[in-house]
Amino acid sequence: MPLLPLLPHRDASPPRLRVLLLIALAVTALIASACGGDDESDDNSDGGSLTVYSGRAEELVGPLFAQFESDSGIDLRVRYGGTSALAAAILEEGDRSPADVFLAQDAGALGALEAAGAFRVLPSDLLERVEARVRSTSGAWVGVSGRARVLVYSTERVSAAELPASIFDLTQPVWRGRVGWAPTNGSFQSFVTAMRVIHGDETTEEWLRAMLANDVKEFSGNSPQVQAVADGEIDIGLVNHYYLWRFRAEDPAIPVDNLYTDAGGAGGLLNVAGVGVLAASDRTAAAERFVDYLLSPAAQQYFAASQEDDGFEYPLIEGVTPNVALPTLESLQTPDLDLNDLTDLEGTLDLLRKAGALP
Repeated sequence: MPLLPLLPHRDASPPRLRVLLLIALAVTALIASACGGDDESDDNSDGGSLTVYSGRAEELVGPLFAQFESDSGIDLRVRYGGTSALAAAILEEGDRSPADVFLAQDAGALGALEAAGAFRVLPSDLLERVEARVRSTSGAWVGVSGRARVLVYSTERVSAAELPASIFDLTQPVWRGRVGWAPTNGSFQSFVTAMRVIHGDETTEEWLRAMLANDVKEFSGNSPQVQAVADGEIDIGLVNHYYLWRFRAEDPAIPVDNLYTDAGGAGGLLNVAGVGVLAASDRTAAAERFVDYLLSPAAQQYFAASQEDDGFEYPLIEGVTPNVALPTLESLQTPDLDLNDLTDLEGTLDLLRKAGALP
């Protein structure tokens, strides 16, 4: 699998080779049945190559991409990097972008590209595999896995009585120097965008400045925050729900737990990793076959890893069960927010800079 120039990716995940071994035999049959229809298309979806810009780490999706190559005969040229940086690259490249597909870490970046007209509309049979709340209203992109925002906290240094009810509580003096965040991370930026939508720019800026004044610690991503909580460097981190479970797969006794907080607010955001096909691509059929693969039961099981291992993301298609250790999607008290509203990534970056959270 050729790799295009690498952009910094600050949030790598543990390898998934065990999951790959579990699904390798199943995927071939599933792909054959799912894609066994009309093989004739203008861009010859059998064979050839496809360029994927991936905001998801190679350690996470590399084995899945390799299985797609094996099953489809399509070679993937992959450019890995941060979701925000890749979205900016696609916008800068315009119609000259080599990207056929963009796999993003969050809906905000997808929405920004949709607003710029960078995507083509996906076929309805792909869109309708997931609920309306986790896909574009215009059909420009579709979610492939769900990710809930949580606080990870130390079970040794934070008592039940101390647990914050809201992210806004983290600005209190008791949490000074004890909290971490990752302002360069795409998921964090989407969370801030959600806060802007729900609470407005003024309140969001006040919260950002209050966090900085309370000596919040900066990290490069989600995994380093979980590790920092375990190591005693911080007591709370703002992350996605599944990072803790990946650590627990290696050390079940890790003294860290997830806190689902801020019921109905931005701190309870349910975001998605999602995918869109670039309007400028001349490999439409192959690109849609790739999207079809990501929405197949085998790929959804890979993200969920519902039996064991380190997946722990929420599958989005019907019939694939999330890990039994997770709260159900229905039980999460998520904000009444349309993910299609998380489009103003540039506005969020500007606000983060204005508040001093980004240079």
